[in-house]
Amino acid sequence: MPTTPTVTVTYLFDPLCGWCYAAAPALKFLQAQEGVDVVLAPSGLFAGAGARPMDAQFAAYAWTNDQRIQQLTGQPFTQAYRDQILGAANGRFDSGPATLALTAVAQTAPTRELDALHALQHARYVEGRDNADPAVIAEVLRALGLQEAAALALAPDTALQRATAERTATAQATLRAVGARGVPQLVVTGQGGALRLLGGDALLGPREQLLALVRAAAAD
Repeated sequence: MPTTPTVTVTYLFDPLCGWCYAAAPALKFLQAQEGVDVVLAPSGLFAGAGARPMDAQFAAYAWTNDQRIQQLTGQPFTQAYRDQILGAANGRFDSGPATLALTAVAQTAPTRELDALHALQHARYVEGRDNADPAVIAEVLRALGLQEAAALALAPDTALQRATAERTATAQATLRAVGARGVPQLVVTGQGGALRLLGGDALLGPREQLLALVRAAAAD
């Protein structure tokens, strides 16, 4: 029997993006489909110059946005998250450490990167654990059996930092190439290598519709 060609789907995201957390069930669904290869592309949106202190004004804005996401998608944002993350004194909104950690997973256990992302999101938004803290990140990774990546997350070397910078630069170049801004975004590699933007909204709709859109974009 003829085999179905593999479709490459690039997921552009940031570990601290609430809408990216909302898209987690759709990503799990896509990853489970035969012939679909989900490639993670962290954008670095909230790392480096995009990081900021978690002051009261920003925390209030984030909570309002998170409640809207919960109402629209059903993904939970708990009181523990509000109290321990948004309400933390001297907190930081910085996805740099999580992005480094995901790159470490990509290097040491590449098939587990999406699992690691979802675990880090769950730690933050459900358990109220700070996934901008390398110690917390390492605990999450160790719980998944990713000891090597956990060690790198605690003490990132120059090679990991360089690889992370290259990944985020590639992700940003992809965003520019498809004329997109912000995350999440879904980009399908079509025939001949052409990039087809589905956009983040596709991740929030019916699952079978999402798969049909991916297949159609790949055949375009």
